Amino acid sequence: MKLLLTSAGVTNGSIHAALLKLLGKPLADARALCIPTAGYGHPQCDPGHAWRFITGTAGTPMVELGWKSLGVLELTALPSIGRERWLPWLREADVLLVNGGDALYLCHWMRESGLADVLTSLPHIVWVGLSAGSMVMTPRIGQEFVESRPPITGNDNALGVVDFSIFPHLDHPELPENTLAAAATWAAALGNPGYAIDDATAISVRDGVVDVVSEGHWKRFDP
Repeated sequence: MKLLLTSAGVTNGSIHAALLKLLGKPLADARALCIPTAGYGHPQCDPGHAWRFITGTAGTPMVELGWKSLGVLELTALPSIGRERWLPWLREADVLLVNGGDALYLCHWMRESGLADVLTSLPHIVWVGLSAGSMVMTPRIGQEFVESRPPITGNDNALGVVDFSIFPHLDHPELPENTLAAAATWAAALGNPGYAIDDATAISVRDGVVDVVSEGHWKRFDP
């Protein structure tokens, strides 16, 4: 599995080029599944949040990029239909587009659905995360981003697919609390490396090689 971990989607040409490099084919030849699940767990999201993501009207470019085909993979539905039905859908897909929202809620349903168990058996798939959809792949999200009280997992641990954490939406005008100073405080409590990234930045991971792709600003923090 290859990762493109973004703060706000494919927002510029550099991130778009990184996506094409991971896919190894034009977007028009790639089959995508979008995962809206994380939005249902966030206290500031409503049903319109999922709808805007699925329809490509959220302003966070993901589903509207011109895929060959597009479907919705709702993780909360998977336990009720059986792995033998949905696993072939994943094997046929080239990319998973994963919405933002509550990272720990998403983490819970990735485990509960069985998706977390099968990802390592799907090396061809590109995981494109948006905010929480990126953070779920990290070892810890940090207490600042725990939305559920108490958290659904009991702590701030996520899947740990990568060895670094992500502080998204750095210096976003609608999130005045997301400053570089706040990111430094967040990073100091992690115990692992962390990246603060703005909405013009993404992190590409392939075969363990990490590459920061940016037309904005970002900072790496080491423990």
